[in-house]
Amino acid sequence: MTEGIPFPFSFPVEWRIETARQIADTVVGTVHEVTRAGGEIDIVKILKPRALEDSLRGADFMAWRDGVGCIRLIARSDDLLLMEHAGKVTLRDHLQAHGDLDATRIAAEVLMEYHRPSNIAPPPTLMPLSRYFKSLFEKAETDRRDGIAGPFIEAAEMAETLIADQRDIKPLHGDLHHENIMLGPRGWLIIDPAGLIGDAAMDVANMFSNPLDRFDLTRNEERIASMAGVFAESLGRDVCTILRYAFAYGCLSAAWHEEDGNAKDRDDELAVATAVRSVLQQA
Repeated sequence: MTEGIPFPFSFPVEWRIETARQIADTVVGTVHEVTRAGGEIDIVKILKPRALEDSLRGADFMAWRDGVGCIRLIARSDDLLLMEHAGKVTLRDHLQAHGDLDATRIAAEVLMEYHRPSNIAPPPTLMPLSRYFKSLFEKAETDRRDGIAGPFIEAAEMAETLIADQRDIKPLHGDLHHENIMLGPRGWLIIDPAGLIGDAAMDVANMFSNPLDRFDLTRNEERIASMAGVFAESLGRDVCTILRYAFAYGCLSAAWHEEDGNAKDRDDELAVATAVRSVLQQA
């Protein structure tokens, strides 16, 4: 066991970790703040089997981005990731102190930074949107077979149309939200990418559902329209495309929650999707 670690686990010797303390435990993995020889303070994530494939794909994204708008992946070993410490202030914290519009503008700036072109080919492991939307397509097919009318069928048809006509295809974070954008010594950076590849407009879709417990924001049609306008301007895209991806993603997320038997979160996501759809109809 490495000296100073209060749990029975050994890190690779070459990482020179002297102390570690667990700071988070999520469905993806346990997160530890570590001190390395020389005084550097970094992060180690111990990945859990349930999300191992997704996490390793995200690690490939981080390695490819190599610190551009994104935390640096310093090293990896099997199910361990050694990463740059992103800081302790989230965009959610900033939203609470400085307002939603300012937070949205920061998210747009961070997006454009990690979307910057690279001379290095993206990793082949990144997931295309046709696979990413699988649960929505399956839910829509089940509803069609059972004669159930609802948002999943409409969202699946919209997603199929969007995927068939993608523009500005590039590596995507895939799970961008207010707690995956952190302020540290190098400024605002993204953490925990899902590692997708597809239309850049898809990468802001999850922002509309967040912060998750701020229903006053996520179901507010004025906020949805404002957010869509900020992202459309930054990406050079039309507002309707941004909103279509947001609606399709909201229903995809609801389909995931239904698979997990989580009716409350499913209905919360559908409420956001309904509000997005209303704004889209007026756009």
